[in-house]
Amino acid sequence: MAITLTESAAKQIQTQLAKRGKGLALRVGVKKVGCSGYAYTYDYADEVLAGDHMFEAHNAKVVFNDNTLSYINGSRLDFVTEGLKQMFKFDNPNVGSMCGCGESFNLTGEAAKSIVQNS
Repeated sequence: MAITLTESAAKQIQTQLAKRGKGLALRVGVKKVGCSGYAYTYDYADEVLAGDHMFEAHNAKVVFNDNTLSYINGSRLDFVTEGLKQMFKFDNPNVGSMCGCGESFNLTGEAAKSIVQNS
């Protein structure tokens, strides 16, 4: 498992958990949606569940489950400002292409094969 968390993403995770007043980490997931097939999901993690993996960097934690690992392995999670939008953004080597709006993606190479085999 190899995921990189930028300092900017870590600060945003810490800020959001502090505003909420509780929570252990940012929970990242992937769901089937959109014109390209998949989209990232974000939620708070109040606990680590069976099958979860936790990654920590810059004093912030990210949690994801076994199913998500094939989609995000090798990724870099950042928090960016683009115009008036602020958002978490993945630089994911497993993504083959994204839809025009940038909200959904499809997989390429070994990641796509892994998803099919595990389905």
